[in-house]
Amino acid sequence: MSTSTSIFVIRWINFLTMLLAVGVVGFGIWMSAHHDGCRKSLTLPVLGLGGVIFVVSIVGFLGAWKNNSILLWIYLIMLCLILVAILVFTVLAFIVTNNGSGHSVNGLRYKEYQLQDYSSWFLKQLNNTHNWKHLKGCLVKTDDCSNLSRRYKTLKQYKLAKLTPIEAGCCRPPSECGYPAVNASHYDLSFHPTSSNKDCKLYKNSKNVKCYNCDSCKAGVAQYMKTEWRVVAIFNVILFVVLSIIYFVGCCARRNAARSRSKI
Repeated sequence: MSTSTSIFVIRWINFLTMLLAVGVVGFGIWMSAHHDGCRKSLTLPVLGLGGVIFVVSIVGFLGAWKNNSILLWIYLIMLCLILVAILVFTVLAFIVTNNGSGHSVNGLRYKEYQLQDYSSWFLKQLNNTHNWKHLKGCLVKTDDCSNLSRRYKTLKQYKLAKLTPIEAGCCRPPSECGYPAVNASHYDLSFHPTSSNKDCKLYKNSKNVKCYNCDSCKAGVAQYMKTEWRVVAIFNVILFVVLSIIYFVGCCARRNAARSRSKI
């Protein structure tokens, strides 16, 4: 690749990523202005990501603009570290999300989930009292369970619904308990459970209790997290390929800049 082409590409790519970084930091600041503890927990990671993107981009931009091989060296080292971090995280994400799947239940369009099916990492995180207390508070605030009765007006509609993993695990008792459904948000708890599953006794019709203390709820969250992690992992694979191409162009730009300097 010629000197002018590689320098031009690196310069404009990093200029665009600087603008992206400013947008990410702005989004992080916007998130911090919200008092929702669930959203605010993501503020520091978002601000950190924006800061890293900005620093790497400005070093790459200045290196290409000034045709400075030292700055381009620093840029390539930082980019290499990012590539390694993405690769490690992606491999771990695929390993962690390798286990766990739903179980089909006769008469239901959705699946039910069991906590023991998931990886030990998920079990450790979800069984941690502090972590689960925070997650449970977030689940109650989302009103996913309260909205079921608004979305499904009749019992027939509810039985034919395709619930999400969190709705299936946190908003209702496991099917094995045998509680008759009165409507989408209320079960007849006077019925004697047909199962020894402890979740049967933990479920309550109260909107703040439901099955938020159940293992089935933790399993639903685990399934949701697994799906999200898989999406992130696939995105990381694409990002890794793109950054690898940029890294190759950056290597060409640094080599050309070094040659230009040696001719002076």
